[in-house]
Amino acid sequence: MSAAVADTAPRRTWPDTVNPVTGFVAAVLYTIPMLTTIDAVSAAVALVSWLILFAVAGIGPRTIIRRSWPLFIAAPVSAISMLLYAAPGGQVYAQFLLAVISDNSIELALAIGLRVLAVGVPTLVALGGIDPTRLADALGQVARLPARFVLGALAGVRLFGVLGEDWRQLALARRARGLGDDGRIRRAFSLAFSLLVIALRRGEGLATAMEARGFGVGERTWARPSSLGRADLVLVLVALAVAAVSIGAGIASGSYRLLGA
Repeated sequence: MSAAVADTAPRRTWPDTVNPVTGFVAAVLYTIPMLTTIDAVSAAVALVSWLILFAVAGIGPRTIIRRSWPLFIAAPVSAISMLLYAAPGGQVYAQFLLAVISDNSIELALAIGLRVLAVGVPTLVALGGIDPTRLADALGQVARLPARFVLGALAGVRLFGVLGEDWRQLALARRARGLGDDGRIRRAFSLAFSLLVIALRRGEGLATAMEARGFGVGERTWARPSSLGRADLVLVLVALAVAAVSIGAGIASGSYRLLGA
């Protein structure tokens, strides 16, 4: 029985074993320097580097797409808007009203599209698989945040997944009463208000239950220890190295373009 459970359990990749607080720190240390420039070379080098590192860490394309699929919509949208409405420069290829396609807009569109992926994909892949309970343990023990805040946030995250089922049950209940055939907009507002009432009542009940059990009173102990290890240091160093190599490649190629310059 235990072997069957182990076989069906989801496979944990290397980033999923790193302390969640380290993941956020590494994301900040990597993102800040990457947002100081707006060139295509550094973004492309960073994106390719992360894809190689993910492959080495055992993260397949399916996991990458599942965790970061919104970026594959946001990146083209950002690139197209920059292509049409960026400040013209160099040769102008097309113009219609306020939209101007020029050498500068093409360069910026490519840089923006790649940068959205270069910054967003590694962040979402690394942080998208974090278990809320592990995150709460890390925030309470490593980041030393107040236990009342940590446990309240954990409870909120846990209950957030229930909202979809509540919405479905409310819709079925209204339809059973003959109230589900009115306009979509009116029905959506009515369901949203009912869902808000349910969420507030559930939150009040949860707060009362947690208060009755002594949550947030005195010093709290933790059932699952959360600590930092060698893997956390490796992740931070890798994030800094990718950012440094990417920006260095942009400077070496002569395409480095400081944001706002």
